[in-house]
Amino acid sequence: MTEAAGNKLDDAPLSRFHKKLALYSSGGPFLDGYVLSIIGVAMVQISPQLNLSDSAEGLIGASALIGIFLGAFTGGWLTDRFGRQLLYTIDLIAIIVCSVAQFWATDPVWLFVLRLLIGMAVGADYPIATSLLAEFTPRRYRGPLLGGLVVMWFVGAAVAYIVGEILLQTGDDAWRWMLASATLPAVVIVLLRHGTPESPRWLANKGRTEEANAVLKQVYGPGVTIADMPDEAEERENVDIKAILRSGYGGRMLYITVFWTCSIVPLFAIYAFGPKILDALKLEGGLANIGEAMITVMFLIGCVIALLGVNRMGRRPLVIHSFLWSGLALLLLGVFPDAPSGVIMTLFALYAVIIGGTQILQWIYPNELFPTEVRGSAVGLASSASRIGAAVGTYLVPMALTGWGVGGTMLAAAAISLLGAVVSVFWAPETRGMALHEAAALTPRPVRPEPTGRPASV
Repeated sequence: MTEAAGNKLDDAPLSRFHKKLALYSSGGPFLDGYVLSIIGVAMVQISPQLNLSDSAEGLIGASALIGIFLGAFTGGWLTDRFGRQLLYTIDLIAIIVCSVAQFWATDPVWLFVLRLLIGMAVGADYPIATSLLAEFTPRRYRGPLLGGLVVMWFVGAAVAYIVGEILLQTGDDAWRWMLASATLPAVVIVLLRHGTPESPRWLANKGRTEEANAVLKQVYGPGVTIADMPDEAEERENVDIKAILRSGYGGRMLYITVFWTCSIVPLFAIYAFGPKILDALKLEGGLANIGEAMITVMFLIGCVIALLGVNRMGRRPLVIHSFLWSGLALLLLGVFPDAPSGVIMTLFALYAVIIGGTQILQWIYPNELFPTEVRGSAVGLASSASRIGAAVGTYLVPMALTGWGVGGTMLAAAAISLLGAVVSVFWAPETRGMALHEAAALTPRPVRPEPTGRPASV
């Protein structure tokens, strides 16, 4: 396959199709942020009405997170086996059904099971949607569009706090409407996703040549066929999912898991630190929920800034600097926990903005570093493994705040972020400017500079 032929797909202009696909794929992260955040507001009413013990409250709060852990790898395996398109809507239909069912939940066990199933569906959507987006998107736009999915997580979280506060004023059954409210965005996303074509890379990999050519014609025009796609057969080196951990891809999987965990655990610590900041600002009751939404907006801004720089700066420098400087901000929070509220807020804002680099790379790196036939499984496995760290953060941060205080908790979070920086110095690869098959190859390829002009049209 000639390089010129490969460029027909890799250097295609960003089309209306790509923009719509990115928007529709962002529905999963939006629902994740929404589902995981709305429960925090709803718990104000759930706990007294269902007479929840501390352990039951913790389990219900973490149930969706446990479900994501279970669903991410399963969804990845299914999407590699049965295709991206079919599961692209089925997983969201499951969210709709379970969200509606929450309205009639009458006991903690039933509520736990429903939120566990919702989490599994949300987790399954990660490898499904990101694989589909990565396999359609031209190289120049792949990083920003994949990273943009993380931005939607924070949008979903912010919307959840606002919706929760509005519904909280409706009465004692407000929590039922809160939990069921995820149905509305899920229905909209399902309708928008209807008709999305299957990935031509996956179709070609399965030998379904005519279907792959039909999709390429639909998306890129009549002059493009699978002959214009790079042959990934040359890049395959023991990539069966069972062999990932013992092949050259095992090292990549280890790095993705460590980097993702180091990125997400301090984030949960910071969310736990949020109420302390709000107390310093004397925000209580309804203002506290709005304040939580504003805190989430700070993380969102950090992700947007990272998106603007991911192609200019490159993946490797971005992840290293993001870990390093955000870790230093946490270190200062730990050393000076009793600083004036203005100083606390400034350091908090710095952390939230700078950590955006590691947040957006959670979806860019896994999709770029593995080949088509196991991309979904690899993304799912990395996502599931990282959720272990998220669960640790959820359970241990409250205990750390009690036992170590805010200062000690922030020092622990700083240590985790700085560990991520050290690991990234040794292991973080650079995939900027590479075609998808080049980024996934185990054989090192030269890094190309990002195009400065308009990409050649197909």
